[in-house]
Amino acid sequence: MTHRERAIKALTRQIPDHVPTFELEFQLAEEMFGKPLVPKELHPGEIQKLSELEKEKKIYEMAEYLVYVYSQLDYSIIPVSPVGFCTATDISPETALLCKDILEITNNSVLLTFHGDGTFYIPDGNEMYEFAYRIADDPDEVKAEAEMRANNAIERNKHLAEAGVDSLILCSDYCYNSGPFLSPAMFAEFIQPYLYKIIHAARENGQYTIKHTDGNIMPIIDMMVECEPNALHSLDPMAGVDIKLVKEKYGDRVALCGNVHCAAMQTGTDEEVRASAEYCLTYAKPNGGYFFCTSNVPFKGMPVERYRMILDIWKKMRDY
Repeated sequence: MTHRERAIKALTRQIPDHVPTFELEFQLAEEMFGKPLVPKELHPGEIQKLSELEKEKKIYEMAEYLVYVYSQLDYSIIPVSPVGFCTATDISPETALLCKDILEITNNSVLLTFHGDGTFYIPDGNEMYEFAYRIADDPDEVKAEAEMRANNAIERNKHLAEAGVDSLILCSDYCYNSGPFLSPAMFAEFIQPYLYKIIHAARENGQYTIKHTDGNIMPIIDMMVECEPNALHSLDPMAGVDIKLVKEKYGDRVALCGNVHCAAMQTGTDEEVRASAEYCLTYAKPNGGYFFCTSNVPFKGMPVERYRMILDIWKKMRDY
């Protein structure tokens, strides 16, 4: 199977030839392959200095490197980094060109994914009180903003579809390790309807959706599943989310991604890392609908050997 075929099988809860893998982001490219995924010439503040021809050349070189890195890692979904200035409702011409180049180099044999959420997420510490006051004082205004944010995301996701991005990571974090930042009742009022709207608009565009949030999702998982994303990511074991239980209860309704313990990969023993990876494959692999990946991302500072370790375990256990 091609990577694209394998990913679609998993996203639609079917059984591919083997369990696919990808990551929300991959932050170890420099450590593993010698240079970062985005060259400094394409960083904000630098890209404007390039002529159009120089820009096209650098973007194509970036696409080649992305394809090389992700083919070495055997990813079935390539996460695309934004290049240039993307707005709330559109992507930059540079990002569209990057997508085009990746698809050309891979002969459209992988899925591309890009951030596509617009729902409220955990406010930072400076904004939390303000957000709570707004919900209490003017809930209609908060809902109006939620509607606007969802509509903006839907508009941008259309442009992503036109650029060849056929899956979306809906990356708004809702939960701490202790539970969601809004009560389930408030989640149902201020987030769920807008998440549903974004997911179903994406489906009309022919795009698959992967809903990401860290933390303890169990108090709101039913509501997220009711929104009908193709998959849930990252099923955070650091917050007590057990992929075995999630698979048993929801595996016939949504595909699952993740659950390999990131904290153990950073500070735990080899035995703990190995046990986490094997647990995920033992209990989430059966009957398809599973992507093997970490419970967040392979982040900067994670020991490269630990990431290689879990990929080796995946290769030994991935076949159906």
